[in-house]
Parts: sequence; structure tokens; C-alpha cells
Amino acid sequence: MNPITKVSFDDTAVAFSSKSDAELYKMYMLFKAMNSNAFVKMGGTLLSTALNLHLPVKFLIKPTIFNHFCGGETIEESERAIQELGKYNIGTILDYSVEGEGDEKSFDATRDELLRTIEKAHRNKHIPFSVFKITGLIDINLLEKVQKKQELSANERAAFERGRDRVNAICQHCYERDVRVFIDAEESWIQETIDNLTYEMMARYNKEKANIYNTYQLYRHDRLEVIKRDYENAIQGGYYLGAKLVRGAYMEKERRRAELEGYPSPINPTKEATDALFNEALRFCVDHIERVAFCNGTHNEESCYLLMELMEEHEIAPHDPRVYFAQLYGMSDNLSYNLAYAGYNVAKYVPYGPVVEVMPYLLRRANENTAIAGQSSREFSLIQNEIDRRKKVKRF
Repeated sequence: MNPITKVSFDDTAVAFSSKSDAELYKMYMLFKAMNSNAFVKMGGTLLSTALNLHLPVKFLIKPTIFNHFCGGETIEESERAIQELGKYNIGTILDYSVEGEGDEKSFDATRDELLRTIEKAHRNKHIPFSVFKITGLIDINLLEKVQKKQELSANERAAFERGRDRVNAICQHCYERDVRVFIDAEESWIQETIDNLTYEMMARYNKEKANIYNTYQLYRHDRLEVIKRDYENAIQGGYYLGAKLVRGAYMEKERRRAELEGYPSPINPTKEATDALFNEALRFCVDHIERVAFCNGTHNEESCYLLMELMEEHEIAPHDPRVYFAQLYGMSDNLSYNLAYAGYNVAKYVPYGPVVEVMPYLLRRANENTAIAGQSSREFSLIQNEIDRRKKVKRF
């Protein structure tokens, strides 16, 4: 039997094999709450207000939503999640999700923490990638100014070079420790600057294989052409292209800004257009696997099935290190666990950081990712199915 026919994303026995009955019921209650749009909106507002007022809400947040979607407050505290996932052949991508103050001290602190995640990955077989955002290392206003090709003052030029040095320190450390790293995509008005810094790192550290990965948000209508261009540049430059494919995380913000400033929206007009572009990007990466290593970062079941089919057609083994699937920790276990069970490379994004400092990241992600509501319904249905399945098993 080939791997594809073994994979069913409706197989809840595999999907929730790591969860006890008590843990499953806790998930049931959490997703039941999240399945209510009104509750999510009201809860997010109340949490934001409580955090802004510095109210002592950590004791409510940490054992519930935080523990479900985050690994812990520190790298050490995240070890539980790393080992839990590792038992089921699922890797961990430690995602330091603290948003800094935007000053040099904060940028240096983020760099140092990211270097620690790389050291952790180097020593742990269950951590296949590191990840970071360039806005954690360089001021966002400076990135935008560079993209607009505005003249920088001497102080701004020096600040940008310090930021480039931070990016290089992380990428060099990954190269020396043989740890692959994703550089996350961000808003379109700074993405070109991020891309150019990433290409610089690829040309330097991807000579033997893909160590540095750029992220492509396929809800942007131009991204497939950018991937094709980047592939040609990699060929000409004599290095490998690392690509993480995602649908995107800033859609509402992007459309709102385009409308306010009067320029064409960079976002596809429909979800169907995004889905089609994403799947075409998968096809392109598989077709050019000799020079491309990539990660299918998605919660979309059809895109996962498509990639499995493409791998079979091209005789790419499920465990080929050039191809990964990835989902967020606490979500889409029906994808992650069933793919890993069938022998595919799978990793979970595991955010970590102090509760109060990570919550704004989680709340914004829920607000920006319009697919979350539908995803919550799917999660809730699967959990219900597994609870029912276990009841039937116990009855007999």
C-alpha cells in the first residue's frame, strides 16, 4: 500500500493518539468556545483590556489557551511539547513570539534568544528548523524607508547595518550548526527589503544545500512569479532555494492599507484564486526539486493531498529531507499526526515566551487569519468524533 492511500485526515484515532480522555475533553471545551465568533471577539477584547491594565490574568490564560497553543514561557519549559511531538515523529519549530520594544537593546535581546533556539535545535533531533522575523531585529519604519528607496541619514544607515549584522549572525550560526532556518514573511510594504536580505543570506549560506528559507505568502497575486524569479536567480548564483509556502497572515491589514492609500491591493480577489496559486507553487517546487527545498506550511487538507500525489508522481520518498509539511501547534493534529504516521516529514510551529508578552501575538494572529473560524469548526467536529469513537470502543 502506498503512503497516500494510508493517509486519512478523518482518522481521529491517529490524530488524537497523544491525548488522554481528560486532555481531549479540555480541547473539546476550548474549541467549543472558539467556535463562537462572538465569544472569540468578546474574549479577545477583554483579554487585551486586562493585559493593557496589567491585571493579574496569567493564572487564567496559562493553563487554558496559552498551554494549548504555546510550548511554554521559555525554551526549557517548551521541552515538554518538543518531547510530546517527537514521540510521534513530529518536529518542533521553536517560534520566539515576543514582540520587542523596537529599540537596539530589544533587537539585540531578540538576536541572543534566537541564537539560543539555534543551539537547542543543534542539540535536539526533534527540532528540524529555527525561525525568525526580521522586524524582531530591525526597526519596521527603517525597513519601509529602505523599500521606498528613501535617503537614509547616517544614523539610519548605521542602524540598518547593525540589523543586517544581526540577521547574518543568526544565519551564520544556523549554517555552522547545520540548522535550517525560516525567515518569516511580513507586510508587503516591507517585504521587498526582507526578501533582499534573505537572498543575500541564501547566496552566502545555501551553496551546498538549502539552509536559509524565504517565506512566500501565496495570497499575494505576484508571489508565484517571485518564486520562479528567485529560482532562476538561485541557478545563476550557484545556490539552493529554500522556500516556505503559506497562504498568508495579513490579509485584512493589506486590503485596508491599499484602500486607504489608493493603490491596487496585492491580495488575490478570492480564496479560490489563492488556493489555485498555492497549489501551482507546490507543483513548481516539486518540478524543480533538484534545486529547491520547501515546506508546505498549510492547514488545508487538499493542498496536503496534492503534495503527497506530486511526491508519488515524481518518486520523491515521504521522508525526503527537501520536503516538509508544517502546521501550528494546537491546531490541525489530524494533518500533522496522520502525515507523520505515514512517514512524511512534519513539524509544528511552537510559539513560546512569557504569557503576557506572547498574548498580543496570539490575539492578533486570530484576528488576522480569517481561516481560523472555519478551522475551529473543523477542529471541534474532529474532537467530537474522537470522543464518540472512544465511547463506542469502551462500550464494547
